[in-house]
Amino acid sequence: MDMKRQYGDIPDWVLSKMKQYCAFQERSMFDVKTKLKTFHLQEDIYEQIIIELKKEDFLNEERFAKSFANGKLRINKWGRNKIYAAMQQKRVPELFILEGINSIDEDEYISVLKNVILKKSQELNESDSYKRNKKLAKFAASKGFESNVIWEVLGNLED
Repeated sequence: MDMKRQYGDIPDWVLSKMKQYCAFQERSMFDVKTKLKTFHLQEDIYEQIIIELKKEDFLNEERFAKSFANGKLRINKWGRNKIYAAMQQKRVPELFILEGINSIDEDEYISVLKNVILKKSQELNESDSYKRNKKLAKFAASKGFESNVIWEVLGNLED
């Protein structure tokens, strides 16, 4: 069956490329739209392609948000605040951002934060424990971890 007839005006090579693009790793709608614009097609064709990708489950923003959140925690060692901001930049709907962040395992999150703090602690040459903890907290906050969680972990590490 000719893909042009099956998918209306969508060039089959573009749809094929976009399926490969989405199959390689989870993508946000924003990523897909940005990639589609490189093909310089008419706007209505972009929408048809997106509908087709969603229908065939190549594009799923809820799945993307969960994968993105867990990947950024495990690989980049990012906290919830930074993950949240990154997903906002990708224009992921608020509901999916929250679902992605809520999919993060709390024990794993604390473990990653502890490792971030311990690794940074080895690099610091600060003998004053108050100043040392302040520097560690500032560093962990820059990685997107929440201050209440940072101070709780720092308190537990001192015990």
